[in-house]
Amino acid sequence: MNKHIGILTAGGDSPGLNAAIRGIGKSAIHSNRMDVIGFRDGFRGLMENRIMRLDLQVLSSILTLGGTILGTSRDKPHKMPVGAETVDMTDVICDNYYRNNLDVLICLGGGGTQKNAYRLAQRGLNILTLPKTIDNDVANTDVTFGFHTAMEIATEAIDRLHSTAHSHHRIIVVEVMGHNAGWLALGAGIASGADVILIPEIPFDTVEIAKAIRQRQQRGNNFSIVVVAEGALSKMDHIELVKLKELKLKAKEEKDSKLKKTVTEELKKFSVLHRTNTLRLSQELEEMTGLESRLTILGHLQRGGTPSAADRVLATRLGSACIQYIEEGVSGAMIAVKGQGTAAVPLEEVVGKRSLVPLDHSWLLSARRVGTCLGD
Repeated sequence: MNKHIGILTAGGDSPGLNAAIRGIGKSAIHSNRMDVIGFRDGFRGLMENRIMRLDLQVLSSILTLGGTILGTSRDKPHKMPVGAETVDMTDVICDNYYRNNLDVLICLGGGGTQKNAYRLAQRGLNILTLPKTIDNDVANTDVTFGFHTAMEIATEAIDRLHSTAHSHHRIIVVEVMGHNAGWLALGAGIASGADVILIPEIPFDTVEIAKAIRQRQQRGNNFSIVVVAEGALSKMDHIELVKLKELKLKAKEEKDSKLKKTVTEELKKFSVLHRTNTLRLSQELEEMTGLESRLTILGHLQRGGTPSAADRVLATRLGSACIQYIEEGVSGAMIAVKGQGTAAVPLEEVVGKRSLVPLDHSWLLSARRVGTCLGD
């Protein structure tokens, strides 16, 4: 009998999702032993049993498309908004899995998707996942699809900003995505020749950044490009955040509901304040250097558009490899990139972890060697 495979895409959209869907679907169909359906809009579509048949006609023209033909959402199986309430819909999702006679469900997504997929695996469903995110922060894989395209887009944008920075003798501060990990800012910053790169892994000192910019002025360079990951923090803000997280952990360990509520409110205030962090940095650098400063936030521009050739190849590799692992009876795993090959990494080794930039990483060392200021 044919195997029945379900696919969903969850979390933020990312270049390469359609290439991965195509890789899974075409490999499954050409095996002559597998039928494939997709669920629309992530786990919500699985809960509502909204399906799309993924045949060769549907799959034939999606390789170069950005986004996802299945749609996506950030809804979680155990915290699903239903009307005015948030309801645990895990039982309904499990029922729909069996109603569609699925042998395996493949979930394409980042860290949150890996966690939600793991919860379903713990309920006895056969689950496989693929690592997708432009932030490149999914643990236990060399790289995630979507990252390469986003880095190319960010690099091109920064390249274009170089000319206006040079012409007007300005500091151009460019904010790119990366709340917890600095891979995107670091890669795009190096590729575009940024003068300053700030990432979440290295708390920055604004005085040191201004010093580096003034040194450029003394050498006759009256402009600077500052690339900032959205999650980058000053040293003072970093200390405050660490303290709040320690208090949150203490409240959890001691089951202190009053302290937990207070810390949660303080973390929300911190988060709201941090949304203007890059703007504050831009204003401070203008005051400290005497150079006019302009802020550009790339935002969701980095997610859209046609996936790069590298991401198309990577997503196709992972999608087609997924079918091989299904044929071998593997489940409860993420299909990870390992060198030129792949590996099935148990989901418990992925969830709750992030791939951050190591402080001795070759990209960081290269940036320092060419004189890039990293804010420390």
